[in-house]
Amino acid sequence: MKTVNHWIGGKTVEGASGNYGPVTDPATGEVTTQVALASAAEVDAAVQVAKEAYQTWGQSSLAARTKVLFAYRALLDANRDAIAELITAEHGKVHSDALGEVARGLEIVELACGITTQLKGELSTSVSNRVDVSAIRQPLGVVAGITPFNFPAMVPMWMFPLAVACGNTFILKPSEKDPSAANKLAELASEAGLPAGVLNVVHGDKVAVDALLSHPDIAAVSFVGSTPIARHIHTTASANGKRVQALGGAKNHMLVLPDADLDAAADAAVSAAYGSAGERCMAISAVVAVGSIADELVEKIRERAEKIKIGPGNDPTSEMGPLITAAHRDKVASYVKGAADQGADVILDGTGYTVGGFENGHWIGLSLLDNVKTDSDAYRDEIFGPVLCVLRAETYEEGVALINASPFGNGTAIFTRDGGAARRFQLEIEAGMVGVNVPIPVPVGYHSFGGWKDSLFGDHHIYGNDGIHFYTRGKVVTTRWPDPSEGHIGVDLGFPRNH
Repeated sequence: MKTVNHWIGGKTVEGASGNYGPVTDPATGEVTTQVALASAAEVDAAVQVAKEAYQTWGQSSLAARTKVLFAYRALLDANRDAIAELITAEHGKVHSDALGEVARGLEIVELACGITTQLKGELSTSVSNRVDVSAIRQPLGVVAGITPFNFPAMVPMWMFPLAVACGNTFILKPSEKDPSAANKLAELASEAGLPAGVLNVVHGDKVAVDALLSHPDIAAVSFVGSTPIARHIHTTASANGKRVQALGGAKNHMLVLPDADLDAAADAAVSAAYGSAGERCMAISAVVAVGSIADELVEKIRERAEKIKIGPGNDPTSEMGPLITAAHRDKVASYVKGAADQGADVILDGTGYTVGGFENGHWIGLSLLDNVKTDSDAYRDEIFGPVLCVLRAETYEEGVALINASPFGNGTAIFTRDGGAARRFQLEIEAGMVGVNVPIPVPVGYHSFGGWKDSLFGDHHIYGNDGIHFYTRGKVVTTRWPDPSEGHIGVDLGFPRNH
């Protein structure tokens, strides 16, 4: 059986703990690979390698760093399909979706290629008599990233390219459910010329995570995952003196006003709710229909959802793949099975769905729940699967109040033809990312990604300007040099006394 080992110091390092985790092909249910799970001692060894590499990399020129990043960008582009195939094999998402993930990660690599302009300092001259003040940004040292299973290439690329461009060295702890893409990213970085030890991949479970959170030589931790774990990461790492950005879960709403183009809204709801099998923190999981349009909107969503083709991710005709594990599939199904008892109308029930020839895969169909109550489990919890809840509101104000009452504040969207209503919405809604007739408002690479409330712990969003600020710290230098014309300096350079 294939084994995925660690990548430390620019080379593959076999696991030494004796512990391994299974990696499953979600389409077949078969265990295809095992991944080494690091001990605390192995994490410490990786940190020491990164710490040693920082002594050189942290002092390297911006020209040297960006040269590597430009070469890395070219290699990633040339290996898009290979990376996407690894994602499909271990995560299960369809190939086109996996390619899209790689493309979004490349945006941040491109941002890192232009880091020179982002790291320019500031200078104020003559703030007092021959006194100048300058502000500069410097790297932190060794930093770590803990990333989720749903985007095994994109989310790591949201972190380490900016971190290393800023002069840090990086320890990546990817999800143990689909670890191969992370190793491929590190191997390509080494091929691009990134010095050994600057980017390291340590696989593991809670043992490895806890070792990273408490390690005295790690200066900062980035995390993307569920809200309970994000809260734990933030609390624990902060208590150990680390800078933390921890992005948590979501319950993203889409408000549809009576004047909206309902065909466009239905198309958006289906793609945003069921794309990537709903396993993404920016999925639309709740549609709030305002006024009399609800019945028509639900019917349009149902018609479209029933046409989605579910199958293996490597089948080019598949539009949605399986879920990551059987246990997760069963958990998602439990919300649908209990929905009717909690007052919802089950319009589509995707539980029990199978794909011929792949009966042991982690399959589930698309589910659509109407008249969902705000106190039901299907509404309150982040399901992280292809389940769309529809709620009804009589007015715009009622819909906004419903959305703002949610403990999550990751992303939200409004569908309307009314510019005034859209403007009110973007100012009144309590969420970090807002879409106007855009169902998944993930910012481009040069704007930062992050939510509000229980969707973000820490002060910094990820990538963009926030990401660069997170991976650097400011320093202000106040300087006074005596004028050469001053006699008391001991050397007369012949400058006029009245200069």
